[in-house]
Amino acid sequence: MRKKILATALVATMVFGLVGCGSGSGDSSQASNSGSGSSAKTQTEEFNPDTVEDSMTIEEIRQNLGDEVKVKGGLQLGAIAKSFSNEFWRNFKNGYEAAEKSLKDAGVDVKIKVDGTTDESDEIGQQTMTDNLVNQGYNALMLSPISDSNLTSSVDNAKTKKIPTINVNDGLISAADYFVGPDAYQNGELAAEWVSKQLGDKGEVAIVVGMAKAFAARERTAGFKGWIKDNNSGLKVVAEQNADWDRQKAKELASTWIQQNPDLKAIFCNNDDMALGVVEAVEEAKADILVVGVDGIGEAYDSIREGKLDATVDSFGYYMSQVATEVTLRVLAGQDIPRVTHTPQALIDSTNVDKDAAEIIGWTDAKYVTE
Repeated sequence: MRKKILATALVATMVFGLVGCGSGSGDSSQASNSGSGSSAKTQTEEFNPDTVEDSMTIEEIRQNLGDEVKVKGGLQLGAIAKSFSNEFWRNFKNGYEAAEKSLKDAGVDVKIKVDGTTDESDEIGQQTMTDNLVNQGYNALMLSPISDSNLTSSVDNAKTKKIPTINVNDGLISAADYFVGPDAYQNGELAAEWVSKQLGDKGEVAIVVGMAKAFAARERTAGFKGWIKDNNSGLKVVAEQNADWDRQKAKELASTWIQQNPDLKAIFCNNDDMALGVVEAVEEAKADILVVGVDGIGEAYDSIREGKLDATVDSFGYYMSQVATEVTLRVLAGQDIPRVTHTPQALIDSTNVDKDAAEIIGWTDAKYVTE
């Protein structure tokens, strides 16, 4: 059983420089934590990065393999994200660009091409972008799929060309060589525990799910419900439905729920975009309902400061893509990298919304040197 007892409302699953302390939940480390499992974990995936034992944080990788990453010049890395209309994926893009600048500042010539889809459901368009990178012979690919299946054939094609593939968050590509991202199940756990504390561990709650095809959406939802079950919580999930990462759909869904469930006390949303739509519905209904999102986009932070959105589980996309770049370059350097690299996340509310993100997770930049 995976029971989380958090010492504070803020939890980072990885704190750089404090490996061995692990998360604020009291677990010894994220790497050992990943294999502990839970009865509530989804069991349908062939490969589940939240439970696999072959995992480390980037700090653990640095401690084991050294801080410096020797990089061969002239490499071309391809990165495929989702829609840049979502601020989270714009932050992701900015992180890749920051990584490229760090490499340039270190005198290493590495190019990172970053593409994003027209919208959050453009599976075919994303596959076409990925296939183009494979056919152009990029040295490695960092992929954030819309669903668990739309980039499978692209990855299979990359394997025939011996191009390493790194699955970076969100949809799950079981055939990818490596996975980089947060523990999505713990996303939901952090949200559930925070809601429980705010409500005195009782009350009706609802869940706005992202896209059913996406691993992250399923695991965040499972983590929220799993925490309730594992902790014998008095929270009761009275509604759960997909809004496909769409703000307007989430708003309409919440408006209906508020009318149908007069005792509703909290709504957990699988991302911030949907959470901000739910906030609009709550305001229009003049209801007293907690709203919690996931991602930690700037608009969510502003909404927390304004006293509208109550909390978000920030998975720090800006730093996640930088971790993905470092892992990819370590792979290309021939280092023995674990299948999964877990990235940091933290519960953000009014108590820490103005604290610097790098300070929250103890971030340090990668140290690149020319091979």
